[in-house]
Amino acid sequence: MQKLISILCFVFALSPLAYAQDKAKTDDKKAAPAAEKVTKEPSPKQKAQQERMKNCNDKATDKKGDERKKYMSSCLKGEDAGATDKQKAQQSKMKSCNKDAGDKKMKGDERKKFMSECLKG
Repeated sequence: MQKLISILCFVFALSPLAYAQDKAKTDDKKAAPAAEKVTKEPSPKQKAQQERMKNCNDKATDKKGDERKKYMSSCLKGEDAGATDKQKAQQSKMKSCNKDAGDKKMKGDERKKFMSECLKG
């Protein structure tokens, strides 16, 4: 009789743990469908980055290893990613004008006017 009472006490002591495990499983099942329904559309910036990655990846098919990594890094940053000499010259001019405007601590309309004049010349 003492063994029977011991077993019953043991079973009653463990029953809340078993119930808690089942409840957690059902809570997970309820939460899972809600998470599946939510699909977030990428932002325009993310779409542009994805397109840039696709284009750079297509251009880098002949490269391997470190050469590919270096090319992909510069391509994704927009540096010399197959740019023509004219584009490279414009990028260089833009960099120097931007640096000059930053050194002069220009902001707002003053900066816009300076950049416009600098890029024209």
